[in-house]
Amino acid sequence: MFNLSPSVRIFVCTKPVDMRRSFDGLFGLVQSMIHEDPFSGSLFLFRGRRGDFIKILWWDLDGFAIFAKRLEVGVFRFPDVRFVDGEYEPVEIERSDLLMLLEGIDTGSVKRMKRYRREEPKSGCHISPKIAGGPMRSAKSPAPGQSRKKKDET
Repeated sequence: MFNLSPSVRIFVCTKPVDMRRSFDGLFGLVQSMIHEDPFSGSLFLFRGRRGDFIKILWWDLDGFAIFAKRLEVGVFRFPDVRFVDGEYEPVEIERSDLLMLLEGIDTGSVKRMKRYRREEPKSGCHISPKIAGGPMRSAKSPAPGQSRKKKDET
């Protein structure tokens, strides 16, 4: 069983790579091809040339882990290759896409139902949800900036 938090980011290197690479080689590819921080806790998915072998590199707070899977029959269905200015562009996928990829489900043929998706905040901005009426206070607690009056002071 492969359990992932919904907040984990997953990046796919769409260019096939030499699957003989191990920790240091994949680490270098994360920096040079995906342009992300290998220590971020994100998953970095790499594919072999034939499409039947994948490796996932992940930083686990105290070291790197590599997960590998080779299919005996068939190939994995990967996102389409993207080029920007003549270079391979990495693709970020969702957790559900990774799980379907591992199970052999073509994500292009899956119909997704409408779901709420929070927009990513711009860098440097903190967006907090708006709550109608402000923070909850008990009837006995004073509003911020006000002092509590005693019965004698009225």
